[in-house]
Amino acid sequence: MTTILILCGLICLVIGLLGTIYPAIPGLGLMFGGAWLLAYAGDYQIIGTNTLIALGVFAAIGTATDYVAGMLGAKFTGASKQAIWGSFIGGVVGAFFSIPGLLIGPIIGAATGEIIARKDVWSAGKVSIGTFIGFILGVVAKVGCAAAIVITLAAVWIVSLFN
Repeated sequence: MTTILILCGLICLVIGLLGTIYPAIPGLGLMFGGAWLLAYAGDYQIIGTNTLIALGVFAAIGTATDYVAGMLGAKFTGASKQAIWGSFIGGVVGAFFSIPGLLIGPIIGAATGEIIARKDVWSAGKVSIGTFIGFILGVVAKVGCAAAIVITLAAVWIVSLFN
């Protein structure tokens, strides 16, 4: 049973890593679930409560940043409320069209919302660029949190070898 739990935990970690790039997969949540399975398989002796809390914080921060970054990028450029909502809706709709949709959806949504609100193409372009930059920063933050989870798990495992 322990072997099955460890395999499931490792599979969740790998799929979670893939999910940090493709937002339709809940990457950080899967990584946290995989870490929890690994902790449970070891009776919480190697991966303890404090480590799981830290990993949960990494996962929560990365997930929140990913959802909010594009909207904040749009807001930073002075976007209207319609553009911010357009960015969010475009991101959700874009998720159904693979990676190109994930990149283009928020941009088109923000531009459409800005055109509806202000009828200004220049402003819509500026908001679109801000949305794209926010999206990229969100992905970078999410990948950073995923790396922090992997590094933490590796460090805890290496330290346990010497105890």
